[in-house]
Amino acid sequence: MAKQNTVFKDAYNRTLKLIEETDTLPSEPELGGLLSVSRTTVRAVLTRLGEVGLVAWDKRSKTVLRRPEQSDYFPDEETSSLSEIIERSFMRRILAGGAQPGMQINELELAREIGIGTTSVREFLIRFSRFGLIEKRPNSHWVLKGFTREFALELTEVREMFELRSAAAFVRLAEEHPAWAELKAVEAQHHALLADIDNRYMEFSELDERFHLLVQKASSNRFIIDFYDIISIVFHYHYQWNKTNARARNQRALEEHVDYIKALFSRDPSAIEKACRQHLKSARETLLQSIQETA
Repeated sequence: MAKQNTVFKDAYNRTLKLIEETDTLPSEPELGGLLSVSRTTVRAVLTRLGEVGLVAWDKRSKTVLRRPEQSDYFPDEETSSLSEIIERSFMRRILAGGAQPGMQINELELAREIGIGTTSVREFLIRFSRFGLIEKRPNSHWVLKGFTREFALELTEVREMFELRSAAAFVRLAEEHPAWAELKAVEAQHHALLADIDNRYMEFSELDERFHLLVQKASSNRFIIDFYDIISIVFHYHYQWNKTNARARNQRALEEHVDYIKALFSRDPSAIEKACRQHLKSARETLLQSIQETA
């Protein structure tokens, strides 16, 4: 069964990411907004940080005492939501099969592998099928229709429309909005990754997902945010099914992200649109190349 208390553990791990790059933490309401959790969860996180000697918490003062080590983090499998666990298992099966059109996915086997009931798996597959990547067959079977060039072009066209709108909305966020603090933390992670690119380039896909989701959320549009799930799955996992020139490709994307983030902080609409379009153009090219080379 899925691990319990994943909300707290996920919030705790994300707070550790924050204190890797800062000496103090914001107020409880700001931290709650940044993590999208309740004040009760924020206080539970701060209590644990104090217990393990990471933060000195005295009313409004939250001073970082030391940088977190890997052992301070909860394991990934304990912080994932049920939907994330299903998504990860689903994509693991697709990648293991080479993401070839016609491969079969059995919802009963997938549910057994995860250790959950079939209802949750079926709901995920039905939701995923809306985009035409998989198709329902009798007896709890699904068939992968394939990541075609046509699908990729349609996906990137919609992604560009949505992200340009979201990036423009980011500029209008109030200065005290938690998204700016998270953007600063994301920027620091980009510089850290670039500084050790030879050893850490495979970590890019996770950071890529975090950055673009942050931008999408600025739209406050439930349909854009919901659609980003499918965008995230395809763009996140294509880095894994094609590792050709992965280091150079990921370094280029990281550098484009840095320019994009710099433009967001500038609040200059023309600079933001230019950086956004340049990065999305590169992402489209690498996705199409991945599909062509694995066809």
